[in-house]
Amino acid sequence: MNCRRLFLSTFAVSLILLPSAAAFAITTISQGYTTTDQLPVGAIVSLKSGTTDEVDAATSTNVGGILGVVINSDSSLLSLSTGQTSQVQVATTGVVQVLVSNINGSIADGDEITASPISGVGMKATSDIKVVGIAQSGLDNSNSSTETFTDSSGQKHSVLIGDIPVQVSVSYFYKLPNKTLIPSAIQNISDALAGKQVNTIPILISMGIFIITVIIVASIVYSMIHSSIISVGRNPLSQSAIYRQVIQMSALVLGILVVAALSIYMIITKL
Repeated sequence: MNCRRLFLSTFAVSLILLPSAAAFAITTISQGYTTTDQLPVGAIVSLKSGTTDEVDAATSTNVGGILGVVINSDSSLLSLSTGQTSQVQVATTGVVQVLVSNINGSIADGDEITASPISGVGMKATSDIKVVGIAQSGLDNSNSSTETFTDSSGQKHSVLIGDIPVQVSVSYFYKLPNKTLIPSAIQNISDALAGKQVNTIPILISMGIFIITVIIVASIVYSMIHSSIISVGRNPLSQSAIYRQVIQMSALVLGILVVAALSIYMIITKL
């Protein structure tokens, strides 16, 4: 009987503590920072260079100092404040609404969010970079609006800007290498020649041209050497004619190699 009562008591206490533990696990923690920017709720901020208590709107230029997200002063269950004026509460952990855009592609649940060229607005991380957290839902027409964005070169683009829940956890994002049939060494050489990332198909075509060229050149060189040896053995006086033939065949081989190299270069750079 006593064991049964102890079990029921423990079970009841667990029911009481579990919701509290869950709430603690998702508690938003924030801290007050001074700023000279007009920062809306949901803006991503970076710690201002050379300071420990001042923040600026995060952009692609100061992404290395990403600190957190601006929230309402009453949205945090645990907050620290210095009592200074011109202060904002910055969430450094927890799930909060964050301003994001599709500048770097569509955002889906689970994408890493980093700073974008638009001040305070995030975007999907696609390369090695510091991030503010992980998106908990996607960005679509239902939770965004279309805005015009002017890039550094003066070109205007239409982008979606809205707010989505993000699990704030500042860290570094490292992009995993794409799985491909192409060996990394060949991919790196192709990218260096083209000055950009080359797709798989142009590389495969170039490899095919290279292999065929090697086979043709090897066949010509073998035939040239073989016939020269036989001709000299049969008629030692025919050396001058053999030399002319060797020069002609060498020019043909060189021409084939030049055409193949130009073809490979054009395919890699243009396709």
